[in-house]
Parts: sequence; C-alpha cells; structure tokens
Amino acid sequence: MWSLSAWRRKRRLAKHPVSDQTWQQVRQQLPFLDGISAAEDQWLREASVLFLDDKHLTALPGVELHQEQRLLLAAQAQLPLLHLGDLNWYQGFHEIILYPDDFLSPQRHRDASGIEHEWDGEHSGEAWQQGPVILAWPGVLASGGWEAYNLVIHELAHKLDMLNGDANGLPPLHSDMRVSDWAQVMQSAYDDLNRQLDHDPDVETAIDPYAAENPAEFFAVTSEYFFSAPDLLVAAYPKVYEQLQLFYRQNPLARLQQLQAHDPVYQAQH
Repeated sequence: MWSLSAWRRKRRLAKHPVSDQTWQQVRQQLPFLDGISAAEDQWLREASVLFLDDKHLTALPGVELHQEQRLLLAAQAQLPLLHLGDLNWYQGFHEIILYPDDFLSPQRHRDASGIEHEWDGEHSGEAWQQGPVILAWPGVLASGGWEAYNLVIHELAHKLDMLNGDANGLPPLHSDMRVSDWAQVMQSAYDDLNRQLDHDPDVETAIDPYAAENPAEFFAVTSEYFFSAPDLLVAAYPKVYEQLQLFYRQNPLARLQQLQAHDPVYQAQH
C-alpha cells in the first residue's frame, strides 16, 4: 500500500514533469555527474524536481531562468544529498536569490586588538543562518565540471554546517562518525594550509587558499573539491577526503578514476 508521503511525492513529481531530452541537456552541462549509476541518476532527477518545488528561486534582472537552468542549479544542489537519506538537510531556508554578477556585501570584522573594521566585499555567493542563499548566476554556470570549483555546493555546504548552529566547519555528523576524528583531521589540514600561507602569502597551495579563512570556509571549499576535484583533494589531504567520504557517503574519486580509465578525453583533461 502507498504511504501518504509516497503519494504526495508522486503527485509533486507529476505536477512538474521533466522530459528525458531536458534532463539529458542538463546532464551534458554537468560532467561531474558522469559515472553515477542509473538509480542514482533517477534519484537525482526526482530530487531536483522536489527541490525546485520546495525552494523559491528569485532571479534578479539580468538572470533568465527556464526549466533547464533551474534543473542545472537543482542537480548541483542535490548531489551532496545523494546518499544521505530523506532527512530535511536543506531546512532553514526557503529562497535562493540569483544575481546577474558578483555582488557587494557589507563585511564586518573585529581584530585581535578589539578594533572593528567594516568594508564592502565582492562575493559570488553567501549563505546566512535562517536566511536565503545568494548566488551569482555566472558562478552557477561555471560550476558542474571537474575543475575544483562549485559555487552551489560551496554555499549549500555552509547550510549543512549551520544545521547545528553557526557555521564552524562541523556539520551534524552521522552516528558512525566521531567528532574527535573529524576535528583532529580538519584542524590539522586547516593549520597546515595556514602555515603555508603564513610562510609565503603568494604560495601556490594545493587547494584554494580561501579555505584558510576560517574552519567554515575550509569545510565549504573542501566539499567543493570533494565533488569537483577529488583527485586534488586526496593528494593534498587524504584524511580530509576520508572524513568527507564518511559524511557524504559517496566516493567521487572512484567515479573520476573510472572515467579516466575508460575515456581518453578524461585522461587528457585530468
């Protein structure tokens, strides 16, 4: 017998049909989904529709949204949840605001001597506790490949981080994970990255130096790399990759390696 929730899910999916052609066009723009199974693809397709039914996308002037563009964003948002079950991981926000370009955002920081500094920073994305997610549309379009960049996953990693309070680099871990293991691994890698930058601010680090800003940004940046450049992350910080693999319950490196083994194009590009 169908449960009420299953009936509602089927009804919501029927309300917003996605043709095979449209979904294939979305998939072609997201190479980092290559290698997922047919069952995972079906889950991602349905989860993307439900995500768009649940969240409101506000496109500011200069951003044109059609079904394919909406699904392009949603598929990237849902990839981290692929094996996390039916819990409401993206609770706490109902709106995604899309800017036509990077935007200025008021910033405030109190330094060690107690002096408060204020300035306008240029951002591609922001996520606020109990507030909307803000994304620059060019950043969304530039995401989805194996190029160590994914604005959507970065900002939604902050939302996962905020599920148990302010963003601090510690999302709610699964029962089979240990906070002590997570803290030791993440802190060690974060400290290593900061040591490199303290020694030489212009050094070419293995991962984006923005990860050294604070533990919350470290989690968001390494989440980006986990899905979009797993080979680079595992080469730089293998224990971080292991912790993220336990948290997201996925192994993007295996997908990438399988693609590299069977496709000369992937071999040449990665």
